[in-house]
Amino acid sequence: MYSAIWASYTHRVAISNHRLVSFVDRKVTFRWRDSAHKNEQRVMTLSLDEFLRRFLLHLLPDSFVRIRNFGFLANRRRSTFLPLCFQLLGSAPQTEQDTPGAKDSSDLWFCPKCAAPMMVVERLTAAEIQLRSPPEVTAAA
Repeated sequence: MYSAIWASYTHRVAISNHRLVSFVDRKVTFRWRDSAHKNEQRVMTLSLDEFLRRFLLHLLPDSFVRIRNFGFLANRRRSTFLPLCFQLLGSAPQTEQDTPGAKDSSDLWFCPKCAAPMMVVERLTAAEIQLRSPPEVTAAA
């Protein structure tokens, strides 16, 4: 889902300057394309706070990259083509024990705050990350 949302912003920002119409009395007016009605150009006016809120939804988190993988690294083909690439190169793919976060690996991740070794507790797909809600805060008894 993340790549679908941000796919059109790999080399551009979410809204370009030519789409901005006006900024008067803390209200932003801009042009947008209505895909539900034959891609008609429409004009929308939002409060400054709402405009910034919507704009900031399109910023990528620090750990995300803007360029998506394609070819043999594309999500749809990766599981088929990556083992073939390793075979053709005469190399073996990394096993789970070779990856960072394995308990017996000498290559541990360390917490940037306390410098204690970190371990992988759970791995989530992009869809699971998006659907996962923050943990509930419960008062200690």
